[in-house]
This record gives sequence, structure tokens and C-alpha cells, in this order.
Amino acid sequence: MEELRNRRVKLAPSILSADFARLGDQVSQLEKAGADRIHVDVMDGHFVPNISFGAAIVQSIRPITSLPLEIHLMISDPNFFLEQFLEAGGDSFLVHWEGNNNLYRTIRKIKELEKPVGVVINPATPAAVSEEILPEVNLVLVMTINPGFGGQRFLEMTLPKIRQMRQMIAQVNPNCELELDGGIDPTTAPMGVAAGADVLVVGSAIFDHADGLAVGMKSLQQAINQAGTS
Repeated sequence: MEELRNRRVKLAPSILSADFARLGDQVSQLEKAGADRIHVDVMDGHFVPNISFGAAIVQSIRPITSLPLEIHLMISDPNFFLEQFLEAGGDSFLVHWEGNNNLYRTIRKIKELEKPVGVVINPATPAAVSEEILPEVNLVLVMTINPGFGGQRFLEMTLPKIRQMRQMIAQVNPNCELELDGGIDPTTAPMGVAAGADVLVVGSAIFDHADGLAVGMKSLQQAINQAGTS
């Protein structure tokens, strides 16, 4: 566990699980509790079987936090919406390998906007598909659930792929972050980090914690730290 002990893991709370009647207050709480970035899940009802929110939500929370806003575009034709989310205050963009007619063109467009870019792969997508594009991105996100809905259970079958992706990143682009999204809680977080994750997207384990957001954040951090010293 030496690698786990020496690596600082970042937490990216997903506002998909937030109470939207108190969204601004909850984002402020997350910043005070030590969140590293805010993860914004954008769904269009086509690419995934759910609809979430658009650029207006990003615009509404931009003035109340200094944290980076990470825009996860689970939508068809993300190229058409990049400028909209950029103008709303998005700081980085994550786009899926699946369903993109020209992923390289999308990545180049985000780079032209001078923003960090990440590529996302679903649970059934092999790590090898990202090999050609890996030198061009700042982050790879491995989905540890099937995208579309929060509150799902972590898919342990993704762990070998996470380890493989960690090795690929080390060989090809060591500055690239490895992020996980889906079913992250105090039990699964150490598993994901041990497999190689740098960043964890967390939803219900924080927002639905019985003792509040700050305690939810602290319990995750403690679980990761305890695993690193075991």
C-alpha cells in the first residue's frame, strides 16, 4: 500500500445527488469541507436514459464557489454545447469515447478553448480504446457504474481495467489524472484508489449522509487514509 500512502486523492462531489432547493448552500459547504472540484453531470435523455440539467445550473453556482467546475457531458454531439458551458463558467470538460463520431476533433476543440479535457469510458468499454488518445488528454475517467443515474452500486468488475489504465497512464502520459465515477463510498473508495485512482467522483455517499455533507466528506477521507496505512 506504499503507493496509496503517498498519493493525495482528490474528491469531486457530484451535484447530481444534491438537494436543488439548497444547491448554493451545499456547494459552499463542500468547498469548506475540502472538496477539490465540483462534478457536473450533464445528461440529455439520448446518450443516457435520463435528463439532468444544462448550462443555467453551471451559471448559477459559478459566482458562489472558487472550486473548479468539471463538466461531464453525457450528451449527444457535445461539440455543439462546449461554448455554452464555457460561457456559463465550466473549467474542464469530460467527453465519452462511446458514441462520439470524432473524439479527436472534440478533444482538439476543447483544447482550442484552452480548457483541460478528459475522456470517459463506460464499464463495458476496454481500457485499450483510449491508448491512441491518451497523450492528448489531461484526465481519463473510468465509469464504475453504467451512466445515467446516481445511487448505483460500484461494479467491482471494473477494478482490473482501472489497474490497466493506471499502467497505461504511467507509460504514456504520467501527468494525466485517473478518475472514477459511480458507487463510491467509504467501502469502495479505498478499492478504487488502491487500483490507481487519483480522483473520486462521489454523490449519494456525501449528499445523503445522515450527519451532513462535511461528515460525509470526512468519512471518505478517513477511509482512504486508513486503507493507506494498513
